[in-house]
Amino acid sequence: MKIKKDVLIAIIILLILVPAGFYTKMYSGPACNWVNDKLGGVLYEIFWCLVFYILLPKSKPLKIAIWVFVITCILELVQLLNNSFLEIIRSDFIGQTIIGNSFTRSDFPYYFIGSVLGYLMLKNLEKYKLLPGDK
Repeated sequence: MKIKKDVLIAIIILLILVPAGFYTKMYSGPACNWVNDKLGGVLYEIFWCLVFYILLPKSKPLKIAIWVFVITCILELVQLLNNSFLEIIRSDFIGQTIIGNSFTRSDFPYYFIGSVLGYLMLKNLEKYKLLPGDK
């Protein structure tokens, strides 16, 4: 099975993006609060755009970016709920990374920025898709 060039590039980007995203959560230098919370949100959106681009190859980049943004916003709003199920998920690093640990209104613009950047990245990846009949 041959991997398409656009998918291969998306995987390479993810291999760089995932450690960078985790690093934003551990960074302790200048502007660490912004890097930990806001930059991490931008990378989070790009990550999910790339994942869905790989999993749903026939989906349009704009549709992927919009759905990633909407779902992420819903997850942010769900953080307003205080129930035991969410607390179990939030009890470890990965759970906090995926759904966060508290509602923050100021995250929404960064989710938007990340979704726009994810969309632009997906549009550029589409240039590497082979047309039917190409080898």
